[in-house]
Amino acid sequence: MSWFVILNIIVLLAIIGLLVYMQKKHVSFTKRVFTALGLGIVLGAVLQWIYGTGSETLVQTTDWYNIVGRGYINFLMMIVVPLVMVSIIQAITNLEKTAQLGKMAGWIIGILIVTTMVAALIGVGAAAIFDLNAEEITVGQAEQERAASLEERYSTQVEGVSTPQRILNFIPSNIFFDMTGGRSTSVIAVVIFSIFVGIAVLGVRRKNPEQAEMFTKIVNAIYAVVMRIVTLVLRLTPYGILAIMANMIASTDFAGILQLGKFVLASYAALGTMFILHLVLVGVFGLNPFTWLKKVFPALSFAFSSRSSAGTIPLNISAQKNAVGVEQGIANMSASFGATMGQNGCAGIYPAMLAVMIAPSVGIDPFTFEFLAQLVLIIGISSFGIAGVGGGATFAALIVLSSMGLPVGLAGLLISIEAFIDMGRTALNVNGSMLAGTLTSRILGNFNTKVFNDKTAIAEEKSV
Repeated sequence: MSWFVILNIIVLLAIIGLLVYMQKKHVSFTKRVFTALGLGIVLGAVLQWIYGTGSETLVQTTDWYNIVGRGYINFLMMIVVPLVMVSIIQAITNLEKTAQLGKMAGWIIGILIVTTMVAALIGVGAAAIFDLNAEEITVGQAEQERAASLEERYSTQVEGVSTPQRILNFIPSNIFFDMTGGRSTSVIAVVIFSIFVGIAVLGVRRKNPEQAEMFTKIVNAIYAVVMRIVTLVLRLTPYGILAIMANMIASTDFAGILQLGKFVLASYAALGTMFILHLVLVGVFGLNPFTWLKKVFPALSFAFSSRSSAGTIPLNISAQKNAVGVEQGIANMSASFGATMGQNGCAGIYPAMLAVMIAPSVGIDPFTFEFLAQLVLIIGISSFGIAGVGGGATFAALIVLSSMGLPVGLAGLLISIEAFIDMGRTALNVNGSMLAGTLTSRILGNFNTKVFNDKTAIAEEKSV
């Protein structure tokens, strides 16, 4: 290890020390996240400017930084399954009637899917306004290799798998395997199993109330321990965001971004438009959009830097329940569902933009009513089961493009800017899941307005 790498590590440790000092001085969680995000961007930019993309020193530096960045993500992934499982079981056992569960799930899924279809139309509009066309993109060796990889992935993972079969994958056949996260739909499988357990407890309560009471006490005790673990992990958020953002900026191919600048602008214009629509919906339902945005920012900043909707689940749930005022069961369900279905960015905007770009290359007019109606419908259906991790958008694109009869390999043309755009897509995905939870809680009348209006109620501190 060179002295330059050691110096870079010392710089990271010094910034971490600053964040620790801010915490000891009781600087708010949100301000510490903002600070970590900004310092991470500056640190990453300086590292790339000094050493250059791909240099050995930079590669070794980012490898060491990953101990903090990827380590934090691993801690979050570690608590996803126990958090989702215990939280949903406890939430259901607190329900008076199982009918409440149906309403809750129905509204959450409905909002997720409808907003994804709207996002698809926004993606189409952005592609039209910016006049995007796949034939204008220069094809290099990296793009050709990516195209070949996507063709192979399509033939092995997508071709021959129908929509009913993908939905069938939600149903767990081995819950212990799904607890390991072995499938893209593992989170939903865990949710379904937890719902069955919760409903079973309600049934036992009617016939054997003593046994149900004993089980409920055990679940409550486990829930208290799990939430304490969540609190401990979430306190590491500023440090994780600092390292993740520094690595991302240091490794970004800015030359590729400049080369495909029009697509980058179009993508973020679409993402920004959909984000504004989310805030409008928050306002329509009687909440201050700016207060809501401030409350959910820590979760959004982590989603943006980590590119993992699944990894953001613990922070997502905590932000909704402890900072926004969403009812506990709704927060758990919307965060879990939102990580694998109805993703506004990855499953809505991105596949729609690609379809509009690629269609002219095979002689199809993408702006006919027939094409657009089919596209929006397919996007709504195919948004079920998209993995909430890096690469989920590519899988969504493969499904949509193949269903529309378009060449899937052309999606590989955007490899050089994939990570940069995926950051914005993931943040929008997570924002959409929190929106679904917030609106559902308002509709069902169990939203805690007092928590929402409490300026001191934030995700980290109230989860103790």
